Amino acid sequence: MKRVSLPVVQHSLMSRCLAAVLSFLMVMAPVAGQGTGEPSATVHTRKSTKKHRHTTHRSTQTRQMSAAQVQRMARMRQEFVVSKDLQPMAQQLATLRTPEAYAGVTAYAHRHTGEAAAAAYLALGHAYLLDHRYAEAEASFRQSLRDGDDLADYADFLGARASYAAGDNAAAESLLHGFASRHPDSIFADEAPELDATVLLAMNNPGAARQALAGAANTGATARSGYQLAEGQVEMALGDREAAQRTFKQLILGHPLSAAAQTARAQLTALGAETSFTTAELRGLADAYYRGGRYREAEEQYHALAMRAGLPALEHNGYEVAEAACQLKLKQLTTAEAEALPDTPDENGARRMYLLMELARNRDDASGQQSIVAMMEQRFPSSPWLAEALFSSGNMYLLKRDFPHAVEYYGYLAAHFPGSRYAAAAHWRAGWLSYRQGLYQEAARIFDEQIRLYPTAPETISAIYWRGRLYEMQEHNPARAAANYRTIARAYPHFFYAQMARQRLAAMGNPLPIAAPQLDRYQPLPQPRLVESFPSNSPHLAKARLLANAGLNEYIAQEIAADPDSGSWSALAEAQIYSSYGQTFRALRAMKRALPHEASTPIRAIPLTYWRILFPKQWWDTIQEESAKNNLDPYLVASLIRQESEFNPSVVSYANAYGLMQMLPSVGRKMAREEGMRHFETYYLLNPEINIKLGTRYLKQMLERFGGVQEYALAAYNAGDSRVTDWEAAGPYQGMDEFVESIPFTQTREYVEAILRNEETYRAIDDYARQHGTRETAALP
Repeated sequence: MKRVSLPVVQHSLMSRCLAAVLSFLMVMAPVAGQGTGEPSATVHTRKSTKKHRHTTHRSTQTRQMSAAQVQRMARMRQEFVVSKDLQPMAQQLATLRTPEAYAGVTAYAHRHTGEAAAAAYLALGHAYLLDHRYAEAEASFRQSLRDGDDLADYADFLGARASYAAGDNAAAESLLHGFASRHPDSIFADEAPELDATVLLAMNNPGAARQALAGAANTGATARSGYQLAEGQVEMALGDREAAQRTFKQLILGHPLSAAAQTARAQLTALGAETSFTTAELRGLADAYYRGGRYREAEEQYHALAMRAGLPALEHNGYEVAEAACQLKLKQLTTAEAEALPDTPDENGARRMYLLMELARNRDDASGQQSIVAMMEQRFPSSPWLAEALFSSGNMYLLKRDFPHAVEYYGYLAAHFPGSRYAAAAHWRAGWLSYRQGLYQEAARIFDEQIRLYPTAPETISAIYWRGRLYEMQEHNPARAAANYRTIARAYPHFFYAQMARQRLAAMGNPLPIAAPQLDRYQPLPQPRLVESFPSNSPHLAKARLLANAGLNEYIAQEIAADPDSGSWSALAEAQIYSSYGQTFRALRAMKRALPHEASTPIRAIPLTYWRILFPKQWWDTIQEESAKNNLDPYLVASLIRQESEFNPSVVSYANAYGLMQMLPSVGRKMAREEGMRHFETYYLLNPEINIKLGTRYLKQMLERFGGVQEYALAAYNAGDSRVTDWEAAGPYQGMDEFVESIPFTQTREYVEAILRNEETYRAIDDYARQHGTRETAALP
């Protein structure tokens, strides 16, 4: 589900409430080695062999450091500890920027000296910059530089931004001049030359601007869209229009979706140089806009191309059809307009018919849809637009629960377009819907093909399970069923179907499996190499910790990544820094990036430090208390929160759902009345304790509504109870696994599966910790 941050309203009551919410985020989580500033954790990686081997990697990053560098590192570690008290205030300021938050950080700055004061003034400057209070930002950054230099590159660069925005170009230039020599390892080293050149242009000094860019000519800065924009603007200022046109064109074609490209396009138009683009270049731009979802710009570009004189008919028709495709995306294309497009015996004609098919589907015209697809099969049997039409048609009938028609279209696609991006999914759906119709022999054939033809497709995991179900229930072959079930449990231990497979094995009495060579290829995926500890002498890691203390969160990951040896430890370092100031959701995301295949990893293979980040237990006391009140499993509630919000208490979805358990305001208000809350405002849902209280009450009601069946209740929580009632009526189902797989909305189906598997994983982590008496001093909540 797409999430967006909630805009902060500067209302006194709301600010106080949000400040209270943020206080939850500021609770300090225990971090390994925090007392010394050196977090560490043991990690194991696994090779995918028949007998798993575990390898522990220790950090071997050592650097030769001068005496001055050693002293600086020691000072930075000390300053991290000294400025730790600033962190909760700075984090609140960065998030809320209320008068109270400004006052708190200002008071801290006045009470301290040295690097602690410098960090506080940096936090103030950063907040003022975000609030467009540029003069105050300038003053704060200047004071930060006077008080300390551990984060001087941030004070210099952000101070220059503030000065330029305030129109104080001379001050900005003084901060940027010589930036690279003062801060050679800064994350801003590539960005500083383009800002310097922009400032110098504003000072009417294009010659110096050219020199500023030339100083970075042999660095990675030249690949940046901002650098290329500044380069073109400098060339314009120097009167070299041809060079400027070339540079702007290079930028537009190389970074078509960037903001800099939009500025460059306007500059080219002002120069009267739009005609310098070739037709092929303009087509490439239009295609890039379309792929990027910028359909209005793509439509305009295709229209302009279609209006060009002297185009061959094939090319002209292609632009007209592409323009119509944009209009379909924008929901502006009519059937009459699509029919008026040239009906040609080529890919343009195939795409025209695909558009007509989509319009027929949109108006629920099954007869028209079927007629169009039949004509496409005759006229364009190998066109990729036929594959698109077939998959869309299959989906249409799947949602209508017209399984025979859906199987027809999915099956045709899989048979005639085996290399299509839809082939594996279409093939699986043909097998599953055959199963749902009771055509078990045909379903078994398709599942066997799926396992053989598409071993890497995610749908194949489902095919292995359901082939096992057919072995068990229809063919009465427990040994073969056990082979399929054990394959899933071995290779994908934390997948939903591994959970189901273990249940089936237990119900069967755990029979011995038969040899199944076709399943041997399915093995746990290898994990990336991770190290046991962090280097003690990484200046970038030390700076990242200081950035957290100052509330400059958006630079933490980039600062860590700037260490050339950080590849094996960056995610854990980043996660522990985020967790240190309560941003569990950021820590979780960082760890997901580092361990993308954790669902294929046994608990024993990764230390609990990592699992605790991947499966947080923040607000656990509240979760346990409210779960007990509502007769819920706390692991279920934690799993739902992990899926809904990733433990981000301030998230608001595109559907206007709030907080940890993603409550709609109307539902929250109803639950609040039932809880006896005399007054309720929507933003109360951003308070974690209130959200959990109301969310668990609502989840309990969903469970009661559906007879205590978790699968129904979770589907209703996500998609609404009326839809689930409809899906329930579409049965009968031989088990809840059939119901879950039959959920027609992919997002809801995956949502239910994720919560059920995460619930089991939460419990397995805690069980493993208890059974092995594992110390968890390094683990994060």
